[in-house]
Amino acid sequence: MSVRELVVLGTASQVPTRHRNHNGYLLRWDGEGILFDPGEGTQRQMLRAGVAAHDIDRICVTHFHGDHSLGLAGVIQRINLDRVPHPVTAHYPRSGEHFFERLRYATAYRQSVELGQEPVEGEGAVLATTPAYTLDARRLSHPVESYGYRLVEPDGRRMLPELLAERGIAGPDVGRLAREGELNGVTLDDVSEIRRGQRFAFIMDTRLCEGVRVLADGCDMLVIESTFLDDDVQLATDHGHLTAGQAATVARDAGVRALVLTHFSQRYADPGEFERQARAAGYEGELTVAADLTRIPVPRRAA
Repeated sequence: MSVRELVVLGTASQVPTRHRNHNGYLLRWDGEGILFDPGEGTQRQMLRAGVAAHDIDRICVTHFHGDHSLGLAGVIQRINLDRVPHPVTAHYPRSGEHFFERLRYATAYRQSVELGQEPVEGEGAVLATTPAYTLDARRLSHPVESYGYRLVEPDGRRMLPELLAERGIAGPDVGRLAREGELNGVTLDDVSEIRRGQRFAFIMDTRLCEGVRVLADGCDMLVIESTFLDDDVQLATDHGHLTAGQAATVARDAGVRALVLTHFSQRYADPGEFERQARAAGYEGELTVAADLTRIPVPRRAA
């Protein structure tokens, strides 16, 4: 059974708190798992959330600040300890390759798993193309080089039963038409419509920039940092971050269906204020203020 959901492992910015671990997010996409930004303590959070090393197929690091990457050492060693039976690929900014190497080999361990390294540089690139999705990255605006990631499912086809019936196509002939594109003068366009592929984007530490808007465009789910509340917008800009209102405005303008706010500064005691400010910015879709160890399903396909 295919599952598409976000497992939230940690939601704190800069330092963990009593209730929020450093960052960490696992996207389950059908049979694959993509681990984003494993901060310190991610391995333990995986245990608490019921996530195994075997669930990880890719690791995507946005940038090399500690709250987004210090968990790499433990996660990589756990992948090897558990002898994950498939290759794992890591994506990260090429400018931070020396940090990745230090974390990968932080202590002695026996390597038993193929770990591919495919860094990203420049303004971004397509990182992987599989039958299930295309993964690409875009450069963001932060004091250190940072990238956001987007996963796009290929468009498919939705057969329309009433049009099939009008043309007398039923049973095995439906599959034949889908495979061959034409049957007895009836084309696929005559009896079906495009089923738009789902989109997911992951945007962490950044100011507002073109990369944010491109990644968010048309997403079914957008996971985005909202480190600060709107009263601290200048502080956010100075340190290369977003406010709740800015993140929600991006989601509103991009037509995002489900917005997940995360990466919260420890200075704020009331998580509900992030939701209030996001709604005040005019975002009307599904909205989640992320909490550690929660699971958030990717919305069902739009009609």
